[in-house]
Amino acid sequence: MRLGLISQVRRVWAPVGVKIIQKIQISYTYIYLHLVVDGLKGTIHWIWAENMKQESVVKAMIAWQHAGIDVFVWDGAPSHRGNDVKALGATLVSQPPYSPELNPAERVFEAIRAEVEGKLYATIADKQVAVENFLKDLSATPERIKQLAGWAWIQEAIASLANPAT
Repeated sequence: MRLGLISQVRRVWAPVGVKIIQKIQISYTYIYLHLVVDGLKGTIHWIWAENMKQESVVKAMIAWQHAGIDVFVWDGAPSHRGNDVKALGATLVSQPPYSPELNPAERVFEAIRAEVEGKLYATIADKQVAVENFLKDLSATPERIKQLAGWAWIQEAIASLANPAT
């Protein structure tokens, strides 16, 4: 997820007839959030990076492999398909183009955006702290992660892999 200081206008509640004025911010400063979601266990793991280049993805994958994560489901971004990524030996499950509904991490990204967008931040570090706090709160509630990302079809698919006779 690219996190930047270009603010997004969000819908807000207001009394009928009251004009809402939202301040916006335009600063081309970004940081990237690499996120792993286990919707069945209700766990998340994240790493911050300066970019989405293959070197950053490999660094994150190595850290996650040390934590016991060896299967990655993701989109077809160039940094996800590189030889250095494949050389790590993890199981890589690629998604079809334009299918964020198949990626559990996208639901967590939506929750992050709902939490932090529509506000102004002095620096990218301030916005990163807001996201970090949200992720810490989220990781403390596995049931909420399961609701966000533990879809029934994923549970059924994994159950069928564990028990191929059914």
